[in-house]
Amino acid sequence: MSIYYILLLALIQGLTEFLPVSSSGHLAIIPIIADQTDQGQFVDVAVHVGTLGAVILYFWTDVKSAFFGFFKLLVGDRSSRGSKLAILLIIATIPVIIFGLILKISGYDDNLRSIKVIGWAMLMFGVLLYWVDQNSAQNKIEQNWNTMDAIKLGIWQAIALIPGSSRSGMTITGARRLGYTRIDSAKISMLMSIPTIIASGTLLGAEVIIDANWQAAKVGIIAAIFSFFAGILALTLMMRLLKFVSYTPYVIYRIFFGLFLLWIAYT
Repeated sequence: MSIYYILLLALIQGLTEFLPVSSSGHLAIIPIIADQTDQGQFVDVAVHVGTLGAVILYFWTDVKSAFFGFFKLLVGDRSSRGSKLAILLIIATIPVIIFGLILKISGYDDNLRSIKVIGWAMLMFGVLLYWVDQNSAQNKIEQNWNTMDAIKLGIWQAIALIPGSSRSGMTITGARRLGYTRIDSAKISMLMSIPTIIASGTLLGAEVIIDANWQAAKVGIIAAIFSFFAGILALTLMMRLLKFVSYTPYVIYRIFFGLFLLWIAYT
């Protein structure tokens, strides 16, 4: 795997992770279109770790609050904003961990990485995002996030394990359906990505240590660095654009890209 190909994967991950267009879907079809060997889930997770650094940096105030709030939970303090945010993030992460383990143990996680699955998911969940975004209220903000909403968004995030559905796209769709503003839907989605990526990164990182696959680790570090800088750029642009535009441009992209993938799959 050349350094240029790793750079391509990292840039695409960084630019698409925070947009509701499925970064995992793009990573899955790149080797097929480029006639390359699939880079495997370790590289996929490595570039996600890079974007993890980007979202932590961008939302540093909230991340720091949740981090110290977690330790307050351990001593029984559930009243501070930080502790409330920490417990909501934990609740929202449980479904994706459970479903993720089921897919990995059963082997279905690899079976889902096909152009047909990605194409249909890109198309159908993109249309769903458009309908929800255009027909939902905007009367709730991030401070209104509660336990029941965290459970619901956790389920939406678990569905996003289907390649092409988009983790950010599904959680944003769920948040918009619950009435959160477009900006706060994106913010909640980004904060939810932090424990999810940490969980998946820990799992595959342990596999690399067990297998002593240090070459894969080296490739992963390079990919993570590249995706970090691309992620900062994409996240900054998206959060600014949401002040002026809806999610429709991303839906249009998803529809055309989904149709393109289905055309490849069936012809």
